[in-house]
Amino acid sequence: MYKQGLSINTTTADVTPTSNQSGMLLMAGAMLLLPMMDAMAKLLSTNLGPGQIGFVRFLIQALILSTAVISTRQLCPMPAKARVKTALAGAFVAGTITSLYWSLAFLPLANAIAIFFVEPLLLTLLSAWVLREKMSKERLIAVLLGLLGVLVVIRPNWDLFGWVALLPLLAALFYAAHLTVLRSITATLGSLQVQACSSAWATVLLGGGIMLGGNNQTSIFTWAQPSPRAWCLLLAIGLLSAISHMMITQAFKRIQASVLASFQYLEIISATILGYVLFQDFPDILTWLGTLIILAAGSYVFYTERKRSRIIPETAGR
Repeated sequence: MYKQGLSINTTTADVTPTSNQSGMLLMAGAMLLLPMMDAMAKLLSTNLGPGQIGFVRFLIQALILSTAVISTRQLCPMPAKARVKTALAGAFVAGTITSLYWSLAFLPLANAIAIFFVEPLLLTLLSAWVLREKMSKERLIAVLLGLLGVLVVIRPNWDLFGWVALLPLLAALFYAAHLTVLRSITATLGSLQVQACSSAWATVLLGGGIMLGGNNQTSIFTWAQPSPRAWCLLLAIGLLSAISHMMITQAFKRIQASVLASFQYLEIISATILGYVLFQDFPDILTWLGTLIILAAGSYVFYTERKRSRIIPETAGR
């Protein structure tokens, strides 16, 4: 989902029918990959902690993205202030994945993803508070309606699963904070380089958590020896994560973001299908109602933000 991506000032590039088609195919493919990674993490959560899954994922992602940055000569000098912000962004994205993967150990896949879709609304609030961006009454109303949709989704899940129903909301808050930090540095640095650096920091931080967690027997960060099947799933998550990031980056280079925005909703569809096929989970009426409210509010905020400031998401990959 627009889980959500970096934001930069974008100019309209030369667009051809071929680039339009390839851009849409890349975006659609990436939106189908994201729930696949979440489904693999849910499968792994029966034996491995979310910190361990996130650590391996970010390690592989950082190695692949760093190689891509170097090979394409996108490496730029990073000022000290930007390095600090990138480290902070890495901490937030580590919190994002740990919270989301933790929730997947308990919640149905589609339900967790639906709650996470509140992220762009939280990003709007954080941008107004931290970056002092102006927010109209209409956008504030849309945000409040989206949060109401979250409550609609959370309530039945709270009754069934308890406090863990709040973990996707915590993950969304972490990711909104991650993007708020990155907004101030992506205008001067390539998004791929920033993603590679933040992934590296997330790897270091989660690795430290696992070292400390192993001594304290903390279930979130303990390290368990993966089986050969688990190693295959872990490697697949890291590989697909890096591929999806690069696919989305290329998609936004080929076609306008306003066209690609609706493709984000493929993630809910694919998450629902995977949840039903792999785990026999299917969202109830209240979950669908809340999801529709969240998506409608998020779409309104996206289009008004684009109209107001011409700032658009460059990537929807988390």
